[in-house]
Amino acid sequence: MLLAVTEETFEQEVLIAPTPVIVNFWAPWCGVCRLVDPILVRLQSLAADRVKCVTINADQNFRLSNTYRLTTLPTLLIFDGGSVHDRIEGFQGRDTLEALLTRNLGLEVTAEGVKPV
Repeated sequence: MLLAVTEETFEQEVLIAPTPVIVNFWAPWCGVCRLVDPILVRLQSLAADRVKCVTINADQNFRLSNTYRLTTLPTLLIFDGGSVHDRIEGFQGRDTLEALLTRNLGLEVTAEGVKPV
């Protein structure tokens, strides 16, 4: 299970995190959003020392949704050093997410785990 972040915990858990953070903005009514969670849970279990994965309920954290100008769900943002480095809007499949990790974090997801590229 991923850490659920709120407006109150966002700075501590995301902006000043010592590792890159993948933020999954979702909503309970979004069926497609449920497809992202298992991928991120797997990634978190394989690479907890290299990347942190968290979820934010967009409906309950409207200020964050507006700050990051969400137009669709799910939206994934990659933060590093307190800044957004990339985003994926909508679910585009596991391959797109893995390409995002390689491009932004230098990590390759394989059947055996996660390794630097």
